Amino acid sequence: MRSPVRLRTPPHWPRWTALLLAGSALLGAARGQSGHDAAGERPPNLVVMLADDLGWGELGCYGQRKIATPALDRLAAQGLRFTQGYCGAPVCAPSRAVLLTGRSSPYAEIRDNREVKPEGQHPLSDGAVTLAELVRDAGYATGAFGKWGLGAVGSSGDPNRQGFARFFGYICQRQAHSYYPDWLWVDGTRLWLDNPGVPGHGKLSEGETGYARFRGNEYAPARILAAAKGFVRAHAGRPFFLYVPFVQPHLAMQPPADLVDAYPTEWDATPYDGARGYVPHPRPRAGYAAMIGDLDRQVGELLALLDELGLAERTLVVFSSDNGPTHDVGGVDTAFFASTGPLRGRKGSVYEGGIRVPWLVRWPGHIAPGTVSDAVIAAQDLLPTFAELVGAEMPADSDGLSFLPILRGRPQERPAREVLAFEFRGYGGQKAVRMGDHKAVLRDIERGADRIELYDLARDPGETRDLADAEPELVARARTLFAERRSPSTEFPLRGYDR
Repeated sequence: MRSPVRLRTPPHWPRWTALLLAGSALLGAARGQSGHDAAGERPPNLVVMLADDLGWGELGCYGQRKIATPALDRLAAQGLRFTQGYCGAPVCAPSRAVLLTGRSSPYAEIRDNREVKPEGQHPLSDGAVTLAELVRDAGYATGAFGKWGLGAVGSSGDPNRQGFARFFGYICQRQAHSYYPDWLWVDGTRLWLDNPGVPGHGKLSEGETGYARFRGNEYAPARILAAAKGFVRAHAGRPFFLYVPFVQPHLAMQPPADLVDAYPTEWDATPYDGARGYVPHPRPRAGYAAMIGDLDRQVGELLALLDELGLAERTLVVFSSDNGPTHDVGGVDTAFFASTGPLRGRKGSVYEGGIRVPWLVRWPGHIAPGTVSDAVIAAQDLLPTFAELVGAEMPADSDGLSFLPILRGRPQERPAREVLAFEFRGYGGQKAVRMGDHKAVLRDIERGADRIELYDLARDPGETRDLADAEPELVARARTLFAERRSPSTEFPLRGYDR
């Protein structure tokens, strides 16, 4: 069985020996190696909530003025809000792989979306060590509820083979385009829903006047949330790791009607007809706001459950997004909502709008309410943070940096991040590297382009002024980093970098 954690014992050792060593390791952690206190209390529960295609500027606590997000704004007020937090990659699957394995995109196994028929995506390998495996071997119950996208049922990437004892939700990203799917997966078994043939893509037929065909009887996000809450209740008496990769606000646009009705009718003079993908909607702007509102409401329900069970004070909660907002397909109008604030780019882009995302962390008793940090963190940092917290050894191939010192109010103890690099095989092939406040971008690699752009994010967060001609030494350094800060990829080769 794979694990980098010091709790491992050879398979021929008696079970009581493993339990004894596990208890000793946890006790040692309670004496200062982890987040336990000196009294030996149990380690904190870990909750990671990941939105799907949520933009940096789409929450009130990040400046959003049209969409109401009271639960997430309250979470920010109760804890820490990062202003320079990054996802793992600008699209779903590679970003989730980075988050769960602690390997940044230039080193990751998965560097683009790739569907595997009949249902699933390119899988994580058996050799991958995930965050779930790491905390499971430190004594945590583990459960994932939502959209997976890292391997089909029965493959090496099956969530039940990657450290999650419980999985409930969508295995396949394409299937998650419909909020009323025919089925969801529960630990390798299909759970059939009362939703016959509700599509995630389609248009109104000639003469069709209503939208009833695009709604079903069982709303998948509600079923997934109920399962997640059941997991928390079932494991309230022991340390647990709850991973909730939401489907909201990723399209198709099929939000609850009561949330749509909360927004002004004058927003939407023209219905969306489905011409730019996904399903039509009579009020697309209100519909999109409602999808974010649904996400916010579900976050609020999970936080309320922690309060109800008396777990909030001993639970570390992380909220982020897998990438920036979608690029105005499916009826979405990101300009109307200023979805990335002042940032350039959307999903699929290594400009800031595609990769800088909300990052909120709450840990009562450790993080002062209302804290704001401009530290540069990224998805690959979550695994080493949790490894340090539970007293586990970080996998040798993880290149993330623990931000636990920041959570404990001692940011000066965190090693300085000199470089933050991204590599993305999709959308023409792209690379980016942040060097302090300067950021270099290389696009259209698969088309033979090699001109590097350079921006100063401190003075120009919108990446509007290319400084490449004025800073040839920084451009040269970026070119060297593009070549050196990566590992070869046979599955997702990049022109000019892989044979």
